[in-house]
Amino acid sequence: MNFKQTDLTFFTCKEDRYDGVTIEGDIEHTVVEFEKALDALFQTLQNKKLLWIKLPIERADLIATLTCKEFVFHHCNERDITLVKKLIEDPVIPTAKNHTLGVGVVVFHENDLLVIKDRIWQTYKLPGGFIDDGENISQAVVREVFEETGVEVEFESVVSLGHFSPAQFGESNLYVISLAKPISTKIDIKDEQEILEARWMNIDEYLNREDVLPYNKAIVKNAFLNEKGLHVCTDTELILKQNIQYELFF
Repeated sequence: MNFKQTDLTFFTCKEDRYDGVTIEGDIEHTVVEFEKALDALFQTLQNKKLLWIKLPIERADLIATLTCKEFVFHHCNERDITLVKKLIEDPVIPTAKNHTLGVGVVVFHENDLLVIKDRIWQTYKLPGGFIDDGENISQAVVREVFEETGVEVEFESVVSLGHFSPAQFGESNLYVISLAKPISTKIDIKDEQEILEARWMNIDEYLNREDVLPYNKAIVKNAFLNEKGLHVCTDTELILKQNIQYELFF
């Protein structure tokens, strides 16, 4: 049976690169109908390794049925959850989302450094935050600095990379430190619920303050001494896949 586009009464299924099958499309039938259709589908999958299904939050009532059929959670977001069932012993399963991705931004203006103080840490640190879904690193740099300080910047390069585990929610955190050039200098905090203060601070003062974490001092020293970093590559011929959003740094 060809699963590349197979309609089994209730389910439309599609093959994937891991020799698995993904149930696609809306699920509109009752829990009883769903369970019967699922059992029928199992009988056609003898040569497959995995069965995937993505449930929208509106069909959370089907989770108990799926877990009773030995499906396990794989990954989720605010509006849906993806479950997978092993059809053979020890199949290759792609790694689920296991880290958060954040940016910190070094912005120099003459002999000053752009710094913030937020409500959580209440110490002077670099502007930055988590990268939104579908957002490039350079876009997150510009957005985070503007939201936290009101300063408009232009992304220049990646100057440092940090990896921390465990971090938020017990996951790893990948922290990308970037260098950005200020287009404006006026402080005008947009995110007043999070940010207590934003200011330009003399670099030497920042490096000598006792209330600045050593890691942040090391980042600033490195960025100040080595401003080259990794720049965005605009050669689109390097990527063969077309329908993806990407940035390359060299």
